[in-house]
Amino acid sequence: MSTNTRGIGVDVEEVNRFRKLPYKGNPSFYKKIFTADEIKYCLSKADPYPHFAVRFAAKEAVLKCLQSTIYKVLDVEIRNNKNGAPNVKVKGQKGKFLISFSHTKNQVAAIALWLN
Repeated sequence: MSTNTRGIGVDVEEVNRFRKLPYKGNPSFYKKIFTADEIKYCLSKADPYPHFAVRFAAKEAVLKCLQSTIYKVLDVEIRNNKNGAPNVKVKGQKGKFLISFSHTKNQVAAIALWLN
């Protein structure tokens, strides 16, 4: 079976971008970027800000794959499968995405592939 790559995207972000806007005082900021499930997941962590940052980077990487301005950041949801690996759901899009990301205390990186 042959698989063609339709798009590729990468993004790098600083964790402090989110750390400087704590969720507790800025929930409306987070609700413009993340789904309720993404917020719940990140807030379940002792330090949620690397998790927010890496999900934002992953969303940006997916949007770069799509090469279209019709999609918005909330159209992309980063989930974890039963094994904890990240996967992507894009509203109204049936294409398959492969995603990988990593984070440290201060920086995050994400790469996405959009496949046929």
